[in-house]
Amino acid sequence: EEHAHTGSTMGKHTKKVHITGKYGTRYGASLRKQIKKIEITQHAKYTCSFCGKDSVKRQAVGIWKCNGCRKVMAGGAYTMNTPAAATVRSNIRRLREMAEH
Repeated sequence: EEHAHTGSTMGKHTKKVHITGKYGTRYGASLRKQIKKIEITQHAKYTCSFCGKDSVKRQAVGIWKCNGCRKVMAGGAYTMNTPAAATVRSNIRRLREMAEH
């Protein structure tokens, strides 16, 4: 079915800018590409380590809330877990295992 005003059947979708289409031609391609990665991770749903549901969403900078069990967790600004936190966790586990033996 033809649209009267545009004369095309194409929908209004972006080819490769996706979530950063809202910025239009502003800020430069490289910055928009970086922002795209950040915004995708911050808007994604994460798995809750307490109830196992895929319903943890970002509330504010570093605050993540599970809509399944209503638990609130501290995390990274744009992702639930940061690489630094993962390192700390593995070091703690390693030291704990060494202390046990």
